Amino acid sequence: MTVRRSLLALPVLAVLLTGCGIRATEVPTEFGAAPSRAHCSLAEPEVVPRTALGFPAQVFLLCRSSLVAVDRLVEVPENAAESARRVQVAQGLLDELAQSPSTPEQEAGYTTDVRYGLRVTGPRTDDPEDTLRLSVRPGELTTYALAQVVCTFSDSEAAEGDGSVILGGPDTTPLHRYECTDEVRTRPGTTAPPSTEVTNN
Repeated sequence: MTVRRSLLALPVLAVLLTGCGIRATEVPTEFGAAPSRAHCSLAEPEVVPRTALGFPAQVFLLCRSSLVAVDRLVEVPENAAESARRVQVAQGLLDELAQSPSTPEQEAGYTTDVRYGLRVTGPRTDDPEDTLRLSVRPGELTTYALAQVVCTFSDSEAAEGDGSVILGGPDTTPLHRYECTDEVRTRPGTTAPPSTEVTNN
């Protein structure tokens, strides 16, 4: 008889627990709130306005081993010739990539692998007109840094806007056209930007 009464009491106990908002499978709350999962998400993205000397642009930073675009302001004189403007835009983007992310960005998990001091120049006499030459060979950059540079350049006024960019180094090593693909954006550390050799004019 005692066993039967205990079994009959179980449904009543379950109803009482449910009425109190308690579920048997929940994790105890005395250990504090669950950790936030809002990685790579900024609570209030900064609005970057156009100014007399600059314009809003995007650069690709690293977050959780992927490339994520963030807004920046690149300063370029409005009266610059097209060829000079392309180089100035590229240098401004490089400088932004080399800057440490803002405090909110760092808290959200953003980092950069591009090191300060990287410079860019325009094409040489026999180079295609949209060539950008870095102060180091592109192959000497880390896979992460090269992906950041390629994806940032290819999506900006520094390139032709077709998702690719021609890069070279300071020496006579062959030029290459690099592409920013979905695979590069999602796995920049393991997937190098695809490239094809470019012949000089």
